[in-house]
Amino acid sequence: MKAIVLHEYGPASNLAYEDIADPRPSEGSVLVRVAATSINPADWRVRSGTVKDFLPIAFPYIPGLDLAGTVVEAGEGVTSFEPGDRVMAVARHTYAELCTVKATDLVKIPDGLEMATAAALPLVNVTGDAMIRLGAKVQPGQTVLITGALGGVGRSAVFAASQIGARVIAGVRGKRLDAARQLPGVSEAIAIDDDAEIDKLGPLDCVADTVGGELAGQLLARVKEGGTFGCFPTQNPRNATLHPTIQINVVIAPVNSATILRYAEAVRDGKLTIPVERIMPLADAAEAQAIAEKGGTAKIILTA
Repeated sequence: MKAIVLHEYGPASNLAYEDIADPRPSEGSVLVRVAATSINPADWRVRSGTVKDFLPIAFPYIPGLDLAGTVVEAGEGVTSFEPGDRVMAVARHTYAELCTVKATDLVKIPDGLEMATAAALPLVNVTGDAMIRLGAKVQPGQTVLITGALGGVGRSAVFAASQIGARVIAGVRGKRLDAARQLPGVSEAIAIDDDAEIDKLGPLDCVADTVGGELAGQLLARVKEGGTFGCFPTQNPRNATLHPTIQINVVIAPVNSATILRYAEAVRDGKLTIPVERIMPLADAAEAQAIAEKGGTAKIILTA
């Protein structure tokens, strides 16, 4: 099969399109022919080596975490899937024509949802959901600020918080305020690149921070005593010791097939949108990662 292979840490140009042996499904796993995968920030952070102390990899390495495709063969003991089933998952090594996935991690793609759309969803959906439920620990009636609200994770977090019944403040760059105000479930939007706007914030029950950096420290100071602050492992606020009553929860999203299916159905039904910027062939993964790494909120899909 063809796959994208990384032989050493470095720039996107290190990603090579190569022939490698086809994988085989082991007991409890499923062999999937990949129709589409998507590019996530985790992909280029792993590739570059910036998170190697936290997420080390062994070379040669096939990147990729999102998967949408068709079942080719079910491994021993698998009865829930059969050849021809359309499936999606958070998996590993998905920048390839074929991929093996634990059957327990797979879900069938809801009828009416296209493969390319399905490929954009799994990782951002489970991460956004975890940011709200496990990180910020949002409760009904609370006010939560969600940074990066127009990104895939941010949109998923807004959806999760609004479903819980929270009042959602979307934190985005000033030039994107109008777009953020139009997100379903958003009550208010603020410019997180404007210190004066942040200073005007009233006490927050919780923050779901998908951006990090110096902003994390600024927002932590706006959380009321006893509040909660959700963040990613590499984005813990530096001034955390100055706010001992605030519970800081580092989020590593669990793979949950029920969550993936629930969000996929929401997208299918028009309740949630994860924008796709462009669709590119798998062979162009190096170019696609270079584009994605420059920034933006919409997803890039790779088709095998």
